Amino acid sequence: MQSTARGEGRRLAARHRNIELGLLALAVAVCLAGHIDASLALTGKLPSGLLVHGLSLGALVAVAHLAVRRFAPYADPLILPLGVFLTGFGLMLLDRLDFSYKAAHPGKGDYQKLPAAPSQMMWVFISVAAAIALIVFVKHHRFFQRYVYVMMAGALVLLTAPVFSPTDSFGAKRWIKLPGLPSFEPDEFVKVAITIFFAGYLMANRDALALAGRKVWGMTLPRGRHAGPVLAIWAVSLLVLIFERDLGTSLIFFGLFIVMLYVATERTSWVVLGLLMAVGGATVVGTLEPHVHGRVEAWLHPLDYYKPVHDPAISEQPAEALFSLGTGHITGTGLGSGRPWLIGFAGRSDFIFTTIGEELGLAGVTAVLLVYVLLIQRGLRTAIGLTDPFGKLLAAGLSAALALQIFVVVGGVSGLVPLTGKALPFLAAGGSSLLANWLMVALLIKLSDSSGRTALDPVQTSPEPLPAQTGPGDRPAATDPAPPGGSQGRGPNPGPGHTLGGPGRPLAPESDPSAQTTAGPGADPGAATELRPAFGRPPAAPHPAGPQPPAPQASYGYPPVNEQHTQGYGLPPQSPFPSNPSA
Repeated sequence: MQSTARGEGRRLAARHRNIELGLLALAVAVCLAGHIDASLALTGKLPSGLLVHGLSLGALVAVAHLAVRRFAPYADPLILPLGVFLTGFGLMLLDRLDFSYKAAHPGKGDYQKLPAAPSQMMWVFISVAAAIALIVFVKHHRFFQRYVYVMMAGALVLLTAPVFSPTDSFGAKRWIKLPGLPSFEPDEFVKVAITIFFAGYLMANRDALALAGRKVWGMTLPRGRHAGPVLAIWAVSLLVLIFERDLGTSLIFFGLFIVMLYVATERTSWVVLGLLMAVGGATVVGTLEPHVHGRVEAWLHPLDYYKPVHDPAISEQPAEALFSLGTGHITGTGLGSGRPWLIGFAGRSDFIFTTIGEELGLAGVTAVLLVYVLLIQRGLRTAIGLTDPFGKLLAAGLSAALALQIFVVVGGVSGLVPLTGKALPFLAAGGSSLLANWLMVALLIKLSDSSGRTALDPVQTSPEPLPAQTGPGDRPAATDPAPPGGSQGRGPNPGPGHTLGGPGRPLAPESDPSAQTTAGPGADPGAATELRPAFGRPPAAPHPAGPQPPAPQASYGYPPVNEQHTQGYGLPPQSPFPSNPSA
């Protein structure tokens, strides 16, 4: 029976890889067709180097596919093709923009000497090679669980480094320039590192963060001591906004933590509290900090700053972007028939979205956004299919980080939110952004491989023995006994160090990583032990008067708090995430 199930799972995995190969070929073909169409509209002839460009991109994609087929055979078949399509589409747009900039600014050496497309092609090879290396050499996603605090330290260093850098990007400090090396944008890598840290931190502390607190105006707010991490993240976000004047990084950083906090605890009060803190802090900083205030003014009154350009932070670009999007109508003017040079230098970064809207119209904008949505959906589906809490939070966090960056960029260009200056993922020019986004794609591929093993080959649990599922710091906990008498005090944490997978909650055998056993000192080793999910809440302690009828359950499985119960909340042993991988 096991061999039959395993054989069927491997056949389905091979079928998924064949689907992936076909989608990769389609993605490359569509991007090359767009490249030809734009060149014919601009020059009336085929683009030079088309064969070399197509063969090199096809070879790179083939190597990536072989790496996934060999080292992540159960991965989602759509993640890699979606990333390849967005990257190839961005290369096509940048090559088209280079031609227009050269024609519109013949006397400006920057446009002649530094075209964006060749540099971006080099970064495509570097980024995809880094993604392949991660897929090949990282055997399991829990490898990163051991280094969550290292990730946090590295993220803080990268986040604060631009403050001391003399490089100033049009009023905001986002870049680091080292002697002899190209400048890079550290916040793109912070996005990946901080997501890994948040996943490890919330996995270990979600029980404490999910405890009920005081009711204010009918809404249950968290306890003061548990709100400390949220206040710390909020303070760091404001410091980034004040000293680096980087609105986009601040929004993504704080928004990512709130989203992951809600995913871990399912408490709406965290979302409401986070939104209130974000709006309050942004209002104060936006009023007092000149650069941020200028961005807000240009957002509220774009036509007032249309002519002339008053300041690097207050320009005519918001108005030009609205005009470009309006010119495209439904089907656009056609590739190569727009006027992207009116946007200026930013047309290769966040304002590359206006080129899509002008030349491909609302239909093209909708198609590109749907590709983004599909990539985010595959990441969230991966989170649902995973059985370990760290993987669930990591997959959900990576998807949320991508969604937040797309929102702040597209929202800024279309006038929904103030401009942030962030690069549009995969499409915009920039090596830092492209490399970070491809690392996220590689992580999602590894995570989806773990999810697919459970769905397609349940007999085969993992390609290698997994590290112990402990909290941050990888503290062994498999032999730690539970405290006498079970949980003490109100809530699921009995005492110091009691975290998910920590002392008092040893894990079940590796063959069933979704369950835990609990037994106090002196228990009969041969007696049956209680199983509970690794990411759920502990069951209620036995009532002294004997079995009691179940209490009415509130939404999300949270029962009303009974102040007389000191042995826990009586929460059911269920996971907040569905475990159905086919959902």
